Order: sequence, then structure tokens, then C-alpha cells
Amino acid sequence: MAAITAALVKELREKSGAGMMDCKKALTETGGDVDAAVDWLRTKGLAAAQKKSGRVAAEGLVGVAQADGKAAMVEVNSETDFVARNEHFQQFVKTVAELSLNAGGDIEALKGLDYPGTGRTVAEELTHLIATIGENMNLRRTAVIEASPGDVAAYVHAQAAPGLGKIGVLVGIASDGDKAKLAELGKQVAMHVAAIAPQSLDVDSLDPAAVERERSVLVDQAKASGRPENIIEKMVEGRIRKFYQEVVLLEQAFVIDGKTRVGDVVDQLGKDLGTSVKLAAFERFALGEGIEKEEDDFAAEVAAAAGKS
Repeated sequence: MAAITAALVKELREKSGAGMMDCKKALTETGGDVDAAVDWLRTKGLAAAQKKSGRVAAEGLVGVAQADGKAAMVEVNSETDFVARNEHFQQFVKTVAELSLNAGGDIEALKGLDYPGTGRTVAEELTHLIATIGENMNLRRTAVIEASPGDVAAYVHAQAAPGLGKIGVLVGIASDGDKAKLAELGKQVAMHVAAIAPQSLDVDSLDPAAVERERSVLVDQAKASGRPENIIEKMVEGRIRKFYQEVVLLEQAFVIDGKTRVGDVVDQLGKDLGTSVKLAAFERFALGEGIEKEEDDFAAEVAAAAGKS
């Protein structure tokens, strides 16, 4: 039997994407045969995949894919950033993003699509990947935007590879105007959305509960000033308008120049092109947002791993 060296473990880890301890166990079980160890990880790991499902997965990648007049986006989570750099994981996210173009934004429909070249569904391929790599993963969400006529821009911030990164944005522009000009504005607005994270496209689509919470706070603050009721009302309305400017995309100051209202930038392009231009929709995925993350004790983790060796 070949000696289970650190170099051998490293070779298997790079080939399979599995965790260090799983690689060591696989090599031990297969007498140091790397190819046999890859097969062992695939077959034995499937049974263990379900056991990993309860572990928090808040790392991973956001992936985007584009087609004519359409773009799609997915978020696939892993437990560690190390896996997000794994080429097998990256290929999975890229493929699923492309498949999501035909899923209509329905996560369950996406999971049921055939994964190319495997005879498995997307959900089954994800389980297979969990088994091989040794971490919990989750296909968390998907979105699709269409604009016909028009254009859908896609932007990825903090890219790990083309179309894959930490923040993804889609922006749909409805217009029959020049595609190149629409794409240029769409890219700029997508970068704005990535940086500023608006809550809604316009005032009417802003969550009424969020507006009421803000109004309640502002009323209490205004009353504390001791001003008359008619003055308080004007103060609150003025501050609500400021709130809209902070959280509503079309009301925000465009990040490109820091002063022009986004809605005015869109209107100006329409005038320049001599046709209607309208921001139809946007989606922004920030990796791991809303997932409660566990605080890791790195020293304890290292000590635990050393105890298993």
C-alpha cells in the first residue's frame, strides 16, 4: 500500500474537490490509489450527503447568464469560500445559471431540469456534488428578467470567474431604441444597484410596511421637537421624500455622477433616442444575505482536525 502522504492528499483534493479529512480517509480505504479514491468518494459520499444538509451554507457564488432580451441569475451556497474557488463547483453554478434561463424564475422547476451529460436532474447533480466535495450546498434562489423589445444587462461584482461572483445584478430596460445605448445604460444602472442596493424600483412598489415603519419613527422624532401639528406634518413629508431618495432606485442619485436622479437619466436617454425608455425591473443577489452564519472558532477547528489525523 502506498504511503498516505500530504502530497497525495493534496493531489486527491485538487482532483476531487473533497475536504482534507475525506481525502485522507478515501486514500486509506483504497490503498493510496488516487483514481480509486475519487470513485470511493463518489459512491460512499452520496450516503453521507444527507447528513451534511443541516450545516450552514452561506458562502458560494452568484452566477449570471444572458440570452437575447433575457438574463437569469442564481445563488448557490457552500459552507466555505474554499469550495467557491473549486472548478467543479464553479462549473456547476455556471451551468445552472444557463439552465435557469428556461426556468422562469421558479426554483423548483430549475431543480427538476436535466443536468447536461449526467442523466441526473439539477437537484440530483447538486447532491452528487455535495457527496464528492464533502460540504453542504444549497441552490438557494433564482431570478429571470425579460425585456422585449429592450435589453437586460447583467453585472457581477467581485468576480471569481466570468459571470460568477459575490454580488449579481440584472436590470431590464424596455425600449425599441438602439440596443448598444440601452446596454450601456443598463450596465451603468446595474453597477449602481450593486453599490447602493435599492429596496424597490419605484415608490409604488416599495413595501408599504417599510414606509409605515419609517413614517412612525419620523413622526416620533418630529413630535419630540415640540413643533405645532401642521409643521410636524410638513417635516414628516419632507423626510419621507428623503427616505424615497435613499431606497427607491428611480429616486436615487445616480452613482455615476453622484447627483442626477436615476429616473432623469433614463428619461434623458429616451429623449436622445427619440423613443420611450423605461426601467422595467431589477434583481440584486448578494451572496449569503439573510443567512444566519455561525461564528467559527478557527483554533478549535484546527485542533479538532489535528486530533483526527
